[in-house]
Amino acid sequence: MIFITAKFPVRPEHADAWPEISRAFTEATRAEEGCLWFEWSRSLDDSNEYVLVEAFRDGDAGGAHVNSDHFKAAQAELPPYLSATPKVVSQSVDQDDWSELGEMRVD
Repeated sequence: MIFITAKFPVRPEHADAWPEISRAFTEATRAEEGCLWFEWSRSLDDSNEYVLVEAFRDGDAGGAHVNSDHFKAAQAELPPYLSATPKVVSQSVDQDDWSELGEMRVD
């Protein structure tokens, strides 16, 4: 799978509204056949930063995502709400779901 984590620095005046601002992009991405997950979280250290954790089945699914109409729309619509260019880590990993964190196993 392609596993991606991105940090989105949102302008302070838009930070509370970011879930709604990004809703159409989020919903369209989650509906993609190859999307395994697409989840936003708000940073505990910086209330103006949102962290996106996403995964796609494979490179083809990731390619379909970045070539989709909703991705192109997000490229045009979302940057005015950001205070800086998002940072990203994107890697292919040899698994297709989350693994258990065995060091903190709950019985």
